[in-house]
Amino acid sequence: MKKKGPLYNIKMVSKETGLTPATLRAWERRYGIPHPVRSSGGQRLYSDDDILLLKWLVARKKEGMSISRAISLWKTREIHPSAETNVSSEPVMSSEENEQILENLYKVWSRACLAFNEEEANFAINKALDISTPELVCTQVIQKGLAGIGKGWYTGKVSVQQEHFASALATRHLNKLMESTPIPHDSDRILLICPPEEAHELVLLMLSFFLRRRGWNSIFLGANTPLEKLDSVIHSTMPKLVLSAAQTLPAAASLLKLAGTVNKQSVLFAFGGGIFNDIKGLSQRIPGFFIGRNLESAPRVIELLLMQHPYSSETQPLPINYLNSLEGFKRHKGNIINRINQILSLHSFPSFQLELANTHFIPGVIAALSLGDIHFLDYLKKWLNGLLKNYGLSSSLISQYYLAFQQAVQEQMDNKENPILEWLSIS
Repeated sequence: MKKKGPLYNIKMVSKETGLTPATLRAWERRYGIPHPVRSSGGQRLYSDDDILLLKWLVARKKEGMSISRAISLWKTREIHPSAETNVSSEPVMSSEENEQILENLYKVWSRACLAFNEEEANFAINKALDISTPELVCTQVIQKGLAGIGKGWYTGKVSVQQEHFASALATRHLNKLMESTPIPHDSDRILLICPPEEAHELVLLMLSFFLRRRGWNSIFLGANTPLEKLDSVIHSTMPKLVLSAAQTLPAAASLLKLAGTVNKQSVLFAFGGGIFNDIKGLSQRIPGFFIGRNLESAPRVIELLLMQHPYSSETQPLPINYLNSLEGFKRHKGNIINRINQILSLHSFPSFQLELANTHFIPGVIAALSLGDIHFLDYLKKWLNGLLKNYGLSSSLISQYYLAFQQAVQEQMDNKENPILEWLSIS
């Protein structure tokens, strides 16, 4: 029978578990595990139970679980292996089983959010963290769940209130994960910024968490960050990289301005976001480095950028006809909107759908002009038409909207070499 008392010094425990003395001390300081006693001379002494616990934690790490999550699981289940316990004998789930459980928990989380059931939603996330890595929980439960809920809003099956509840809950989950991840103060900094016009912060918040888990000192500034005084923020934080993301066309146009500000500071700039997956050629308009279409692979792409230190392209000036149309559209925007509303009132155009159309299409026109390609509106028009149909608007009234828009632009703006009118005439 093994002795149960605290008999082993840190050197012996390190040899037995494969953990360095520095790691053992860090876990003790950070998580309160293990619990060595002190000898009369102040030396740490460990028991057989301490060694078994450490071996169990090492086994969980090899399965892909974070150490903080493994310790939380140990405490939650009140696992106290006996001296005879073989820590490697616990069956490890196959990847197929893990994927199926995460799929089920994603559905549970989504249903709970739609029912405004915070307790059940938290239960689903905690269960997912028990069996998988935080990165997979973020992408396969939270991100996947939000994408499904967002699709439900687009089709008219999910309310704005339900979507906001799910987003708020997801943000709280991510903030808790961030809080449980130590800040690597001795690492290079990465500054993460949502550009103006971008209210969706979750993708960047997830990426900030992933980077911190990989040992980077990620600094996340939140949604819809203004560009004023950004120079001083960059100067004071001295980041190796500024990272941003856009989910909509107007946010991509704002990201263009952000890229220009960062590049003037001679700091590496990278970006991503769903809108770049949807619109072909849009990423080429941003003077920075596109981190790809996949959130899971983004941290590795970012690390390669930091290793290579490539030079980014410069912002291309707008053609004169785009510049004139952009300035003119902004100047007459209020009159154009009023005229659209006036024209469509004659067609009994529903006010809710009219506000929905103006809210998305007007900023989209400004964004397409700012980015130098009016044909970026092709994607927006297709998306908006689907949204309006899902919310009960007939195809004939949708066509009337674009006709009214065209008439209002013709009345309020100079029609010479106007990209907006050229696009409307062929779209």
